[in-house]
Amino acid sequence: MPSTDKRPFLWLLQQFQLKPGKPAIFSGLRSLFILGVPIGVGVITGHAATSAIATMAAWFVGMVNVDGTYRQRATAMIAATVGITTVFLIASLVSSHLALAVPTTFLVIFIAGLAGLYGSVAASVSLVTSIMFVIALAKLASFSNFSTLIQHCALCLAGGTWTTVLSLGVWVLRPNVPAMQVVANCYLSLSKFVDLASERTLNPKDHQEWEQRFLQAQDTVIQDLTSARSVWTTIWTRQKGADLRGNSLLLLIEDVNQIVNSVVALRELLVIASEHQLFPRLHKEIQQVIQQLAIGLKMLSKAITKGKNSPHLGDLDRTVEALEHQWKVLRSQVFNQKINVQTDEYSDLVNLGKITASLKNLAQQIHTDADIVTDLRQGKQRSIAQRNISPPAQSERSTIIDTLRHNFTFDSVLFRHALRLALITTLAELLASLLQLPRGYWITLTALVALKPNYGGTSETTVQRVIGTILGGIIGIILILLVKNSLAIALCFLLLVFTAMSVRPLSYSIFTILLTPAIILLLNLISAGGWQVGVLRIVDSLVGGVLALLGSYLLFPRWERHQLPAQLEKTIRANLAYFQQVIANYLHPHQDASADSINMLRHQAALENVNAAAAAQRLFSEPRHVQGEIEPVMTLMVYIRGFFSSVTTLAEHLREFSGKYQFTELKPLADTIIQILENLADALRQGQPPQQLPALDSYLEAINNQIQQLHTARISEIARNCNTLTPTLQAVREQTPLSIELDRIVNEIKVMHCVIARVVSKRS
Repeated sequence: MPSTDKRPFLWLLQQFQLKPGKPAIFSGLRSLFILGVPIGVGVITGHAATSAIATMAAWFVGMVNVDGTYRQRATAMIAATVGITTVFLIASLVSSHLALAVPTTFLVIFIAGLAGLYGSVAASVSLVTSIMFVIALAKLASFSNFSTLIQHCALCLAGGTWTTVLSLGVWVLRPNVPAMQVVANCYLSLSKFVDLASERTLNPKDHQEWEQRFLQAQDTVIQDLTSARSVWTTIWTRQKGADLRGNSLLLLIEDVNQIVNSVVALRELLVIASEHQLFPRLHKEIQQVIQQLAIGLKMLSKAITKGKNSPHLGDLDRTVEALEHQWKVLRSQVFNQKINVQTDEYSDLVNLGKITASLKNLAQQIHTDADIVTDLRQGKQRSIAQRNISPPAQSERSTIIDTLRHNFTFDSVLFRHALRLALITTLAELLASLLQLPRGYWITLTALVALKPNYGGTSETTVQRVIGTILGGIIGIILILLVKNSLAIALCFLLLVFTAMSVRPLSYSIFTILLTPAIILLLNLISAGGWQVGVLRIVDSLVGGVLALLGSYLLFPRWERHQLPAQLEKTIRANLAYFQQVIANYLHPHQDASADSINMLRHQAALENVNAAAAAQRLFSEPRHVQGEIEPVMTLMVYIRGFFSSVTTLAEHLREFSGKYQFTELKPLADTIIQILENLADALRQGQPPQQLPALDSYLEAINNQIQQLHTARISEIARNCNTLTPTLQAVREQTPLSIELDRIVNEIKVMHCVIARVVSKRS
């Protein structure tokens, strides 16, 4: 769930916080080689100014942000090299004529803005291409004769080619890193997700803060899992079949999905158990097992990344054994007490037993994954058929023309963004030219980089970039005043670039702080500018940031509160489809229902939950007067996620459900729930109040009466069959979790109904 904390100082600090992870040292070193060669050649040959073209091209191609296979990265870098050279040629031809430069700027930036329709890779390539066009138009490009033009374009092409060749040469030495790294990322984020489950037992009072972090961690795992599946599909679907490494990595990827589901179900069980009296008796042991599970997953991540054998899991085994022993002791104490066992106490004991079994299964799963990592390291074959794992399905792709045609309308967010970006960039370029501002293209660059498809993204990037530029400009001014030698300036530039590229994945703000003095030093190295360059950089960034904010606010805004109901409708329908499939397996357990359909619908519901959370985050970052009421949105998001968790718990419980014992009211209750959710989705789409809630409590009352009868019957037979698996005990184990989750689902739906009625009434 997104945070709504708007206290200025705390919000400002959040913009400069480092993300979890390690600095990208390899990326920093690569940047040193990329920039060091063209700068060195320019200094040695005495053509530092001319070499700036190759340096800029090499730098921008190296900044293309692609998380994927080496084939994808190479394709993106080649596209960036061609694009940068092309826009440099165009900028050179129109740079001398303002009447040509202004409309050309609009067309180039508009076309580049539309590239976002084709994914994040295309958007990254278009961004560096746009930046190169702005800089070339203002600083590097000129047209005196065709010979010079061809020479400059050749330098531009050579700079991009140098970066691509260097990167490809390094990649050959580490061919399997992308696939291994994305899988390792899954297990690292999964470790943090599991670790948060132990905090639920440590901080039972701070439920809201824990819930927010737990859901954010869950979203991170889902995103990493989606990325891993995409990379796997890209690599191995180009071949006739997956090899040994591909099979093993696919097993590890799908096991992440299974562990996520088990942890979501475990979280539900912990929430229920923590409210009862017996839970403190196993609290310590449960917490220790969860912590060891998180440690084991983290060690697995390291083993995958570094190609080591499976980690030592002895501590995990010992904590599981201690938990099992303590649960048996507790069970014996409850059964042997002198007074009669109460049904509530027995229900609590059943739930604790399920928690113990769930943690044991998770430990066994981690052992299995550790064996897979060992087999991967030693080159042993492990069959996918034994695990019933199927390769990820490839999504159907539209043609380039179809995608463009479908989005060439003001209903398209990216079309409006491309048009807004082109207008603001052209305006900035025109102002800088008419007012003859020294280095006025920095205004254009700031507006170009800061403008995002939504106001929240624009405001966040603007704050980060402007504040980062101010601090970085001050650093650049100090360095120019203190460092006079050209060689020393070049060394400082390379050091700043190395550090900036290393921290780029961890903090955009700190990246900007370090990048700004690097650019100031580079420009000072090419042509003397003095410390005034830093001052101009700061002022121009402020003006560009203001233009970006005004453009995002005034030009074709479509505020998130108008878009959010449609996203919430999609989210509810995705969760409804997931619920329908799971409950159908309870109602017809003997039918040949494929687990793949549940997994597919679960993943789709999880992705829509992530999309809804992102939409809510955009809403909270918009101006307060256009947000509307935030509290109902937050409440609805929490209960939709709660519904998803309850359904996931039921899906996990299916593995233990034989179908021999059925609640008579299960089908009418399920039909009523489906009807309510369909009506809630329709209410969001139509903007009309939902229908009145049907009588859900009568179904629950009948189910709870059946559970009470089962527990009473089991308690009466404990003295005779304490350790024997009787039909009554089997029914208790199957039906108790089902009744608990149905009760939670009904409560979640009641709250969702109330909130949606409130949200819709505010819109009408």
